[in-house]
Amino acid sequence: MTNTAAADPERPIPSRVLLRGGTIHSPEEPFATAMLVEDGRVAWLGSDSAADVAHADAVDEIVELRGALVTPAFVDAHVHLTSTGLSLVGLDLHDAASLADALHHIASFSGSLPEGATVIGQGWDESRWPERRAPSQAELDRAVGDRPAYLSRADVHSALVSSALVAAVPEVRGAAGFDAEAGIARQDAHHLVRKAAYSMLSPGARGALQAEALRRAAELGIGAVHECGGPDISGEADFLQVLAAGRELAGPEVFGYWGEFGAAAKALELGAVGAGGDLFLDGSIGSHTACLAHAYADRDTLGASYATAEQVAEHVVQCTEAGVQAGFHVIGDGAMAALLDGFDAAAARVGRDALHRIGHRVEHAEMLPAGGVERLLAFGIVASVQPAFDAAWGGEAGMYAERLGAERARAMNPFAALQKAGVPLAFGSDAPVTALDPWGTVRAAAFHRTPEHRISVRAAFAAHTRGGWRALGSRATASGMLVLGEPATYAVWDVDPEDVIVQAADERLSAWSTDPRSGVPGLPDLTPGRPLPTAARTVVRGRTVFDSGRLGQV
Repeated sequence: MTNTAAADPERPIPSRVLLRGGTIHSPEEPFATAMLVEDGRVAWLGSDSAADVAHADAVDEIVELRGALVTPAFVDAHVHLTSTGLSLVGLDLHDAASLADALHHIASFSGSLPEGATVIGQGWDESRWPERRAPSQAELDRAVGDRPAYLSRADVHSALVSSALVAAVPEVRGAAGFDAEAGIARQDAHHLVRKAAYSMLSPGARGALQAEALRRAAELGIGAVHECGGPDISGEADFLQVLAAGRELAGPEVFGYWGEFGAAAKALELGAVGAGGDLFLDGSIGSHTACLAHAYADRDTLGASYATAEQVAEHVVQCTEAGVQAGFHVIGDGAMAALLDGFDAAAARVGRDALHRIGHRVEHAEMLPAGGVERLLAFGIVASVQPAFDAAWGGEAGMYAERLGAERARAMNPFAALQKAGVPLAFGSDAPVTALDPWGTVRAAAFHRTPEHRISVRAAFAAHTRGGWRALGSRATASGMLVLGEPATYAVWDVDPEDVIVQAADERLSAWSTDPRSGVPGLPDLTPGRPLPTAARTVVRGRTVFDSGRLGQV
């Protein structure tokens, strides 16, 4: 559990803190066992003996690491904090084993709410159920009674809606993507019902959910998150409250992206660091709304296209001229082609050097057309990707193979090709689509279900730490490394020192390097089946935001 005193925003930050007796993950001093933090920054790295001679008598606090590993804290480059909070304390259907099981959970949760309260839940995935279908609207109505209900699919690109919610949002009946008989909203209809459902949450309820999500992130060693908001996601009020939570709560830092076309100036006015994030060019594969170049294998559709190459170009030009990052949600290869054509047109107007100076972003980038990797590199685009998507839905028998066929599914999420080409990678969860789980994310990239797409644990860790800061472009306020002068944003992990290794990503997976002469900082052994590390403490710019109580203090 969180140490509430340690997470108190009013608690003074110790001026000088010495950590000793562990392993410090630093490229600057790969053999360090001790670290001095002064005024929220890394002030010294070295051995325990040197620390005792030079610093032990002149510090406010000494932390006995007891062999623990200290690394830079993680950065989750794509989250939705309010809905993540809902998944933690509300109706979460990710683990529902069947249609009947899901309906049971929905009915039980609805029965616990006050009369007339809105039921908001998420996470159902009919592709994993033996029935192979979602609940009908009649089944949902029986489970929730006369309450408005919005239950998003696991990918959050379609939702089940009750009759009462449809009655409260009558315009959804004529919106693209609404299936009245099934009670499922996709495309524009989904944007309408999601916005309506979240507007039914009070500011107090939203604040509690955001605080819960930040608490959980801190507990997992996450020191910063990129919130992806927009008018079709949760609205301005929610976005502003999320940014305020990041400033006011003792937790991870929050950097916001506002996804709205032509709104570079508005994004800055709202306090966002960029005009992007979930600026949708398409939807998702699970909901059959990702825009494909060729039809789905299990349905005669190309998915949904929400914007043209011309709209992409206009937005990129506007953002580039304003000195603001643009960013786009892109999953299908049809949508990726539109994105790249839009950048071609933008480059013709402002020049490629101008695009590189900004470092615009693409979120997800799961399906790349021929030449797509090289074109991303040519425009200086950062790929903000989610390895847990492959862990959840990849593989020969996964949902991606079902929707696309095995050949196209095997080509998805080509992390190794992106990394080898030099495309900057930043890792995130898209929580609540997949859970906040940084070490699980690193493992998913290193043990991708398609072996040729694997990258090393070291490269994956860099994408989930340094990569998250790099993805902020000029708005980055840290490097994501424990080096002298950098912000002391770090996590302490309960790891056996013998399990701190250097791990490859190919046929040499069993050939770990533990030779200290290599000078390469090690990381926990993430071989599948092994337990993932747990955080003992998380610190953001010198302030402790999570403390398990397991470390010794003097």
